[in-house]
Amino acid sequence: MSHRVADELGYKDMDNISAASSRHNSENLPYVHKVGVTPKQNLLKEIAGTVKETFFADDPLRQFKDQPRSRKLVLVFQALFPIFEWGRNYSLSKFKGDLIAGLTIASLCIPQDIGYAKLANLDPQYGLYSSFVPPLIYAFMGSSRDIAIGPVAVVSLLLGTLLQNEIDPSENPVDYLRLAFTATFFAGITQFTLGFFRLGFLIDFLSHAAIVGFMAGAAITIALQQLKETDIVSVMRSAWSAAHHGWNWETILIGMSFLAFLLVAKYIGKKKKKLFWVPAIAPLISVVLSTFFVYITRADKHGVQIVKHIRRGINPSSLNEIFFSGEYLAQGFRIGVLAGMIALTEAVAIGRTFASMKDYQLDGNKEMVALGTMNVVSSMTSCYVATGSFSRSAVNYMAGCNTAASNIVMSSVVLLTLELITPLFKYTPNAILASIIISVVISLVDIEAMTLIWKIDKFDFVACMGAFFGVVFSSVEIGLLIAVSISFAKILLQVTRPRTAVLGKIPRTTVYRNILQYPAATKVPGILIVRVDSAIYFSNSNYVKERILRWLADEEEQLKESSRPGVQYLIVEMSPVTDIDTSGIHAMEELFRSLEKRDVKLVLANPGPVVVDKLHASKFHEMIGEDRIFLTVEDAIVTCAPKMDLEP
Repeated sequence: MSHRVADELGYKDMDNISAASSRHNSENLPYVHKVGVTPKQNLLKEIAGTVKETFFADDPLRQFKDQPRSRKLVLVFQALFPIFEWGRNYSLSKFKGDLIAGLTIASLCIPQDIGYAKLANLDPQYGLYSSFVPPLIYAFMGSSRDIAIGPVAVVSLLLGTLLQNEIDPSENPVDYLRLAFTATFFAGITQFTLGFFRLGFLIDFLSHAAIVGFMAGAAITIALQQLKETDIVSVMRSAWSAAHHGWNWETILIGMSFLAFLLVAKYIGKKKKKLFWVPAIAPLISVVLSTFFVYITRADKHGVQIVKHIRRGINPSSLNEIFFSGEYLAQGFRIGVLAGMIALTEAVAIGRTFASMKDYQLDGNKEMVALGTMNVVSSMTSCYVATGSFSRSAVNYMAGCNTAASNIVMSSVVLLTLELITPLFKYTPNAILASIIISVVISLVDIEAMTLIWKIDKFDFVACMGAFFGVVFSSVEIGLLIAVSISFAKILLQVTRPRTAVLGKIPRTTVYRNILQYPAATKVPGILIVRVDSAIYFSNSNYVKERILRWLADEEEQLKESSRPGVQYLIVEMSPVTDIDTSGIHAMEELFRSLEKRDVKLVLANPGPVVVDKLHASKFHEMIGEDRIFLTVEDAIVTCAPKMDLEP
């Protein structure tokens, strides 16, 4: 690395200048530090380190270090079944909180489950089945203290739409049900596989903005489905047709009045947190009152549609119903993968939200294994895809749950309902189930989140709206496809077109920052400083080279117009460049040659350890010269500026 240079040396090319001092320029310049080169790592250790950071970033095996074999076996068992870890310290005071929370979410889930089963085009009992077995399994294997397990609106809608595309549930209900169990089985396999092989990061490719849009579009579609339509165009036709053939006023009265009651209850719970139980029990009160009203008035004889029959008893086995071969196997696999991914995205997001609120760690991959196992077993016990429900989890949290035991309490209440109470739902009007579903999905339309997305990132807003309109005007599959496509497009755009910036010196400091962000920052005469804000890979290396040369051309043009000396040094600030590949090295070599032809010297500042290693491995440091690689931009300026004074 260069140190100080004296005027007596005359003009020297930077490649031939080493550390020197001068009598003419004898002032004490700051010491210029050399850029460190990390010791060469063993290849196997390097691969092991990369694998660890990719798949085991949270270091899940830390707790097993320095433990005897017997203790390790106990820890493995507790890792698979967390209930045996928190159960050791379980107390009566904790049970009281879990009991109240479990009873509260049970009162919410029973009417919801019946409605969600309708969304999936299944008989009501299958919704209740899915809130009996899955919560029990999750309570043993799940690590979240707050998630309430069961069917959810979006996954029910997705399943109902995709399954109906393959089999008409009215014409072939047996095979439709079997396909639902098959999809649930493969949803569980997908979730388990992602968790077991620690591939949970794959669900992060569906951006938050795309999820917000998809959920909002699904909410609108679910509301429209209560009018027997699946898109906004169809519902307008339906409304026009109904206006000519007449409306059933009893159905409208039941639906609208109880919808208003549910929305008021939700508003009360939102405004006064202590009254969280009001919106939680409102659906059950609505079902009881509406059922009683229909029974005493016999409104079912006047066109009000009712549930009619819910099968009594606990879940029957469905292992023999799953398609393990035949024409529907592939369809079941495809639908299961989609449903499993959406269910995972929702559950992990909910789990992380409440874990951060209570300040505890949630292992996403362990959650996936738990959810996957849960859905595989569920598919064999007449359940369809279950996951974490945000509305129930929020109530569970507000009700004071302490552990996953609240899911056991809820499951027990659902068991009693299946064994004793299901005949009482015979006269429950379908309109009240529609009202419950609409009141729940309204909260999925998050206007506040959409507004924030618009303010923060316009491209994210495009992804959000693309997913929203795709679901509303076409179908759930199209909306999901648009959401994923736009999310990937954004990633590709950011990778292939990274940001670059021209830097200037902040007055009275040695700090160099983007001149657009800091207008007071000044450029150094004869030196252009460019920062690359991304790793340099094959996908963007050519763009990075061309963009740097374009910055240089723009700078030269401005200097020429103002009759000032041209650029002599181009400093590339590389602190944001986390990595560089072979194409990136070739691009830097081409940049070096292009600059040589323009009599501009290339200088690098603050390359990271990975980049430095690869620069040395490719011998690029010899091409550019060791004395042109600096620890900071200030070191480069201190060294280069005196040399410009020496040049004629």
